Amino acid sequence: MKKMFGTAAFAAAMAVSGSAFAFQCAVSEASMDKPGGFPERALTMIVPYGPAGGSGQVAAAMAEAVTELTGVAINRDHKPGGSGTVGMTAYMAAPADGYNVLEHIDDASSAHALDSSLPNPAEDLIPLVVSQVTFSQVYIRSNEDRFTDWPSFVEWVKAQGGRATIANVSKEGSMERVTMRFITDATGMEIQQISFDKGAPRYGALLGGQVDALFEQPGDVRNFLDAGQFKPILTIFDERPGVFSDVPTHREMGMEFDPLLRFRGFYVHKDAPADRVEWLQWAFQRGYCEDSYQAYNESKFMNVIDSYRDTDGAKDLITRSISQYRDVYKAMGLDVK
Repeated sequence: MKKMFGTAAFAAAMAVSGSAFAFQCAVSEASMDKPGGFPERALTMIVPYGPAGGSGQVAAAMAEAVTELTGVAINRDHKPGGSGTVGMTAYMAAPADGYNVLEHIDDASSAHALDSSLPNPAEDLIPLVVSQVTFSQVYIRSNEDRFTDWPSFVEWVKAQGGRATIANVSKEGSMERVTMRFITDATGMEIQQISFDKGAPRYGALLGGQVDALFEQPGDVRNFLDAGQFKPILTIFDERPGVFSDVPTHREMGMEFDPLLRFRGFYVHKDAPADRVEWLQWAFQRGYCEDSYQAYNESKFMNVIDSYRDTDGAKDLITRSISQYRDVYKAMGLDVK
């Protein structure tokens, strides 16, 4: 499959953003006066996914960091379903008073790319911070003996006549589904994608042998990697990250497509009062700099590539991602609205 986007430009943007992060954490104010007493009570963070997966984990870590910084409690309200659409719908219906914030991932950008009537995270929302940017991998069980690496996995899958399975998210057009389409097109594999919206059942399916492989990001399965239960056999990135130096990239395996990346961030409604938005931007961007949050990101391999975007950087990332997904969807023949 031909290249869809320019990762050189993306890498350059990440380098600039990394400098911006260092500057942000070095010079940003350690405290900021509350505008008119806001917030006078706990914030509510709507999370469109379950607590066990990557979104649930990053929401908990950021809420802890912001509370440590400000003393303001944050109640997390998990509303999984529809690959993020249930939570997004609930958030857009909540009062735009600054007391409600949203955690979301790149699914919000890809959803808008496919259907422009859905919220645009860079325009209908104000990004407070993007706090995680990461790559994906394909995993097998460490004790698997039918195949041991990517070449032997591809050979085995091709011999199964369409019966091989891989655990993935459910939403057609998501980053995971699009990437698997790239992989199967490039390799000629036929593999059934078994859908799970929640992380725990997805990981349990591989661990319990209900599926043959798993598509996921490394931070989300860190516990299984540390326990020696999962083994990555393919990294979908342009180069081997140091912590996975023994795992080949998709390009090394002859797949010439540019990788789509997972990103997670925090948002507030565009109609929230401007002074409250400014305080929330400070709180979440400075929260990213807190030791507890940095330790969390490190524990999840989220410091392997630059993971920080401030409001402007997040808007740029989202806008470019929407354009990229639209190009992909058109090439796939999907009905782009």
